Amino acid sequence: MSKTGIFYSFSTKNSAGVAEKIKEVFGADKIDTIATDEMSDDQFLAYDNYILSSPTWFDGELAGYWDEFVPALEDMDLHGKTVAIFGLGDQFGYPENFGDAVGLLANILEKRGATIIGETSTNGYKFEKSKAIRDNKFLGLLIDVENQDDLTNERIKIWVADIKKKFK
Repeated sequence: MSKTGIFYSFSTKNSAGVAEKIKEVFGADKIDTIATDEMSDDQFLAYDNYILSSPTWFDGELAGYWDEFVPALEDMDLHGKTVAIFGLGDQFGYPENFGDAVGLLANILEKRGATIIGETSTNGYKFEKSKAIRDNKFLGLLIDVENQDDLTNERIKIWVADIKKKFK
């Protein structure tokens, strides 16, 4: 039976809040919770299906814990792994790099053989550009709690229903 894990920083208020909502909609009893700040290579590789939190920091960067884990990821064989990524961003405060971290992480994982699922529409967002876009869709779920928090729960509900169908 395949294992699903949701990986996020327990110490970041917004990411943790969104992750908890995703976990609730997914079914808390059907998913393991892993702290990205403390995960090991073996712990990461123990899963078949992943939901990864990738908030965009500063001017379009990966969060520090992901940045530190990238060298380990670059040595991993992720063939057969299915990954859904959600990210947080501020489309009005940082319109030139909205959600970039989702795209950065997706590219790293794909190069290692992972299958990225959970693409979402860019409709309803207002920003200048994003590295999270491919073929006119986001490579994951983008949440903007600063400007569109009222849309968060519905976006999560729709996204989780989609990724559950695609997980092994």
